[in-house]
Amino acid sequence: MSSDTDKHHALLQGLKAAQGKNDGAFEQAVTAAFEHVFDHLERLNSHVSAGGRDGEDRPLKAGESSTLR
Repeated sequence: MSSDTDKHHALLQGLKAAQGKNDGAFEQAVTAAFEHVFDHLERLNSHVSAGGRDGEDRPLKAGESSTLR
């Protein structure tokens, strides 16, 4: 099992374990999960060309996020 898959399982287990607690554990688990998601998006964004087939820049479409272009 990859370390990233292990991380996903750990994040999910942390969220499940912290549900319903009033000690801030759930908020910490959610923050950790979102940080991991943002790390994935950053890696994905660095591998995706912002331009078209020839690498040229193109304007964003209406409602399109520059992150998910």
